Amino acid sequence: MNVGERIKFPFGGKEKEGVVTRIFPKKVYLKVDFPKHPGKVVIRSLAELEGKVSREKKKAKKAKKEKATRSPEKKGEEKKG
Repeated sequence: MNVGERIKFPFGGKEKEGVVTRIFPKKVYLKVDFPKHPGKVVIRSLAELEGKVSREKKKAKKAKKEKATRSPEKKGEEKKG
């Protein structure tokens, strides 16, 4: 992957095409043309674009975050009762 290269990446359940503008060790900056926002810069992780991150890992991470945010709510319910 090089600067100026056109690549396809997942975006909102669909596939978008963008031009690589910057590359860092873990992040890639892509310039994408949207209907109402031409030239928008989208940041993606390099691992995600190369396909190293599986969807199951993303779901597990998301579930872990939800679980962490739910625990204070449960504590509040116990105090009320």
